[in-house]
Amino acid sequence: MTSPRPSVESVAIDSHDILDVPRATPRPADKSVLRAFESSALDLSETHSASSLELPHTLTSERIRRRSELARARPLDSPPALESESIELPVIQEYTAGQSSSVGGAGAAKKLNFREDILAVPTKDGDVEIAPSFPSSLAPSIRLAEETDSIAPAISAGQKAVIKRKNAIHFATLCFTIFLNGWNDGTTGPLLPRIQSYYHLGYAIVSLLFIFNTIGYLSGAIANVWLTDKLGFGKVLLLGSVLQIVAYAMMIPGGPFELMCFAFVLIGFGLSLQNSHANGFVASSRHHVSTKICLLHATYGFGALVAPLISTQFAEQKHWSFHYMISGALYVLNTTVIWYVFRGKRQEEIKAEVDDLNVDPNAIDSNKYKQIFGIREVHFLSVFALIYVGTEVTIGSWSVTYVQQKRHGSANAGYISSGFFAGLMLGRIVLMWLNRKIGERRALFLYALLAIQLEVTVWVVPSLVENAIAVAFVGLLLGPMYPILVNHSTKILPRWLLTGCMGYIAGVGQAGSAVLPFITGLLASRFGIASLQPFIVSMMSTMIVIWALIPRVRHVPT
Repeated sequence: MTSPRPSVESVAIDSHDILDVPRATPRPADKSVLRAFESSALDLSETHSASSLELPHTLTSERIRRRSELARARPLDSPPALESESIELPVIQEYTAGQSSSVGGAGAAKKLNFREDILAVPTKDGDVEIAPSFPSSLAPSIRLAEETDSIAPAISAGQKAVIKRKNAIHFATLCFTIFLNGWNDGTTGPLLPRIQSYYHLGYAIVSLLFIFNTIGYLSGAIANVWLTDKLGFGKVLLLGSVLQIVAYAMMIPGGPFELMCFAFVLIGFGLSLQNSHANGFVASSRHHVSTKICLLHATYGFGALVAPLISTQFAEQKHWSFHYMISGALYVLNTTVIWYVFRGKRQEEIKAEVDDLNVDPNAIDSNKYKQIFGIREVHFLSVFALIYVGTEVTIGSWSVTYVQQKRHGSANAGYISSGFFAGLMLGRIVLMWLNRKIGERRALFLYALLAIQLEVTVWVVPSLVENAIAVAFVGLLLGPMYPILVNHSTKILPRWLLTGCMGYIAGVGQAGSAVLPFITGLLASRFGIASLQPFIVSMMSTMIVIWALIPRVRHVPT
């Protein structure tokens, strides 16, 4: 009987014996892999021992294990085995584009192939070396980075939970900041009659508060871009909150009216910085932008709803200015939270930590002021924001005076302002589904037309109850407009300028909260408070015209 052929580990192998063994016909799926090996899986010269065999790196651990098991299972009549020697598998080395010149250059004796145990991987600076892909049955250690997705490391469930929690904390902090913005705007209306009587001022002079507020808003809108480049998101947001504390501290004693005007400048400057950065941060998010914007501005409505409930109580007291102690305390809390959460970091750093960084590869590194002011859409959006915010604050501020004088309301008429801002808050939440169903652009036209009709009823119907209900529903319809404006801005403005553009739009919009109430005061001093309603109707009609001029899609280079 002929003895079985000895195993690889036991005898020396003659190359002629190996080459005489017929090869198995490769399957079609493996042809692309086996084509790289032109002769044999073993690199043989005349005669080699088992220790000098060069096994190709494409052999998987599974194949080697089966082979070693066969070697151990020898027939009983086989000759004694030689002393086995260990087989050292080759090490897969990394081949980068920087080595291509030395390995694959002209006249080089060495060429890149699989038998040299070199695996091409993509590099950041050079071209990507593409190696043939392997079937899934091969060892995963030799697969390309594109197949294993090794370029972006996988995020574990625990890391995802941490990122989600940090994102929620960031969003909640900004919501509290915008809540205080609404708190400030909702405070002035119920206190306005008390300020007039305390300082013995007419409509025109008391409206100077809104003028100085406008100066602060516009100054903040212009300085925002420069401050952001120098200090960064976290520090600018903190600066705006600190300025609010200083301003409220100046108004607590109920000092001269001139001091109050200067405090309103600081309030406008601080609110402009905070509003622009909160909007820019949320609008540059990667996920659920529309919903986040609606919720963010719903907190503004909530702040404007709560503030009149408190300030109305102080308006009837001797020390009415003590209301600003509450405002100052809230901003002390806001300052502490902002520092604890953001630590004065830049927006890019914060978003990179929570995997929310949305980098625009088409960003242009040049004068940002020139880029922002050169975009026509920015100016359309700014004018719309000015009229919208101005109309919103005018209704919330002057409606109290209007109801007291024209509908013979008492000091409790301040609650009408709360009703208006309650509708504003609810509109930004409950009407989100309608915005998506009929489209945000079409929805804004619908809301504006309905709001005009309701405002006309306040103008012509001499009923305190009807006026209060109508004003609340006007707030409900006006509520979604500003979130729609901000969300539409993200679609038509360059992303690398989004924070700067949003700062300018929000700053001009906040200036409207001072300009339009001031114009209302001038009209009231000349024609009486009855001029409030026709003025509001005309402003709402103007908003419809401007919204029609704003393009649907982006026309600026990105």
